[in-house]
Amino acid sequence: MHVERVAIIGAGVSGVVSAKNLGAAGLQVKVFERSSTLGGIWNYDERQPPEPSYPSTQPSLADVPPIEVYGGHGDTLKIAVNGSRALTEIELRHSPPGPAYQGLTNNIPTYLLELKESPWEENTEDYVNHRLVLEYIRSFARNNGVEKLVKYNTRVERVEKQGSKWVLSTSTLVKEGADRGRLEYDTEEFDAVVVASGHYHAAKVPDLPGLKEWKQAWPNRVSHSKSYRNPTNLTDQNILLIGAGVSSTDIANEASRFAKNIYQVARSSPFDIPARFLPPNAERVSQIASFGNPAATPNENSSQPSELNNLDPIPASVTLSDGRILENIHRVIICTGYHISYPFLKHLHSDTTPLEAADERVLVTNGTQVHNLHKDIFYMPDTTLAFVGTAYSASSFSLFEFQAIAVAAVFSGRAKLPTEEEMRDEYRQRVARKGLGKSFHMLKDEEVEYVNSVVQWINQDAPTAGIKPVEGHSEKWLQKNTERRDWIKKIFAGNATIVV
Repeated sequence: MHVERVAIIGAGVSGVVSAKNLGAAGLQVKVFERSSTLGGIWNYDERQPPEPSYPSTQPSLADVPPIEVYGGHGDTLKIAVNGSRALTEIELRHSPPGPAYQGLTNNIPTYLLELKESPWEENTEDYVNHRLVLEYIRSFARNNGVEKLVKYNTRVERVEKQGSKWVLSTSTLVKEGADRGRLEYDTEEFDAVVVASGHYHAAKVPDLPGLKEWKQAWPNRVSHSKSYRNPTNLTDQNILLIGAGVSSTDIANEASRFAKNIYQVARSSPFDIPARFLPPNAERVSQIASFGNPAATPNENSSQPSELNNLDPIPASVTLSDGRILENIHRVIICTGYHISYPFLKHLHSDTTPLEAADERVLVTNGTQVHNLHKDIFYMPDTTLAFVGTAYSASSFSLFEFQAIAVAAVFSGRAKLPTEEEMRDEYRQRVARKGLGKSFHMLKDEEVEYVNSVVQWINQDAPTAGIKPVEGHSEKWLQKNTERRDWIKKIFAGNATIVV
């Protein structure tokens, strides 16, 4: 493997730590970020993203339509702009806002999110508003020279291997001056690519009977949690939350100060948050059997959505799997998470392939797992393609940093990967142990073991090569992590106080 130039897709925390470590290893780095700033999901944007399709069951489509026309270096396309509203729509489609809402805080304490040689300010609380998290990432980027490596407002449309090089096709949106609204197309060659685009952009909408019809009839009353910004428009309303994970429970607790009643639909998933985390005016209910047919409008041939006054409930009911009927619902918020999606690697997607039928080349099938990665990082058919940030249920910032260190070690030649067959054996063992789907990437109680295995592998040749070994987790971090894991176990067992 000979690597000099590396492209990084995404300038969230995983992209920033990747750029820092690759640059420190002496490699030429260029970061592509489709928005106008770095920080990823921690950027709060009052604008709401375009709604996904109902249902949304094709991970390869992601959250934006692909641009199918590619020009050479410097080619441009001037989009016809008729007024500021049209221009806003263009900007929204090119780089949709993320899921951050006004009250968002980190759910992993800051002392576990700390990056190497970048302590949080003294007396920083364990859980802070998204603004402080964003500033922490930006400060890290400034202090490590990452900002100058980022090309903003640039969306990666396609990544493909041509010979020994990776070719990236990009579109850059001009956002200022007389040319605002122009798309500039470009292609560039790199020796390696790091995908650091995250998991929280391709909203997943389930195929529930009647949900599509509700969205068509009352588009402003049915939305994905990615569009949620604050609870102030939920006053005295009955809210139906579909899903019982972290975002749903967060919204339930925020909305409880304003809403009348909150119904949270659970599917008995291992990823559901226990119902005791809900506020007093929220209730856990069974799965949805169907959404009732929208009432006929005066003009039955009209395809226009029905208008409701703000305090009017939706004039249709919801039937649950246990036979219960919910009426007078004002809003439906879909909190069913996101597809894993890499639309720029669409040729490595296979939306219709079952998880268990994934071959040795496909990356994504049903959107719940990234297939064929060694240690959740290196694409085994071609290890010059790497991923940082695939894991769930881990101390994201610090874990992603260790993954970035591993990528830098391999691409710079400091560390050697096992043979493909050895990587395949380890991968098969992990599938047998953890299963397929989202659980495959869940580290939970395995984070320390995972990081230790990565660090030991990187360091195995360090003594003979005269290279300073990579340090793993600090003793302080390990102690704090153990204390937190013990506390979480008590919480889920009902043996500790819950504050909501």
